[in-house]
Amino acid sequence: MAQDSDIATLTGDTFFDGRLRVAQSRIGYRFSIDAVLLAHFVQPRPGQKLIDLGTGCGIIPLMLVFRHPRIRVWGVEIQPELVGLAADNVRANHMTDRIRILQADMRTITPDMSAGPVDVVCSNPPYRRGRSGRLNPDEQRAVARHEIAITLPALLQASRRVLKTGGRFATIYPAERAGELIGHMRSMHLEPKRLRCVHSKGQTDARWVLVEGRAGGRPGLTIAPPLMVYGEAGEYSAEVLRMLLP
Repeated sequence: MAQDSDIATLTGDTFFDGRLRVAQSRIGYRFSIDAVLLAHFVQPRPGQKLIDLGTGCGIIPLMLVFRHPRIRVWGVEIQPELVGLAADNVRANHMTDRIRILQADMRTITPDMSAGPVDVVCSNPPYRRGRSGRLNPDEQRAVARHEIAITLPALLQASRRVLKTGGRFATIYPAERAGELIGHMRSMHLEPKRLRCVHSKGQTDARWVLVEGRAGGRPGLTIAPPLMVYGEAGEYSAEVLRMLLP
């Protein structure tokens, strides 16, 4: 639970016309639009169980349960400050019966943590290799952005371990590393089945890829139409705005 002394360091954001409230660090790691895109990309069915690896403040489980109230989600986070913040957000939105936040190293997770194998694993993982670029001096941001606490192969291995056969893995990843992502997914028997390129605007190269794989699935990939985040004037596109409406 966040301490009273931490309250001044938090900001409060609302989504879905104020029906979802999310507190996050003012100076530490803050989620961005990629988390919103991933939450929308995941398409759980009623009654399914999901795990969100690297849940941060819990934004993806919160959005998923708001949209799909008949699912259960476990959010896994290694950083204790973010674990407390995520748990507070779950309580503030009255979702404790459907979301459970776990403090754990995702490399060690097992199916018994979620009462058996799950139907879906999603993750908005660190994008940058551990030694690439300048590390952010803020530890929360550094761990969230760089492969310090987890590497891509280790994340995929953990995902495969807790997924049911036929279960789905969904992620958002830099477009420039899409080949690497797909190669590692296939080596872990997470066959890519659905892909969507995300562009900042029209006529720009893809910035991210949204990818869904199936545990033990057969080859066959569907490539969806591209997603534009912004309009020409710099405002969110109509599609992204719809993702933020109840």
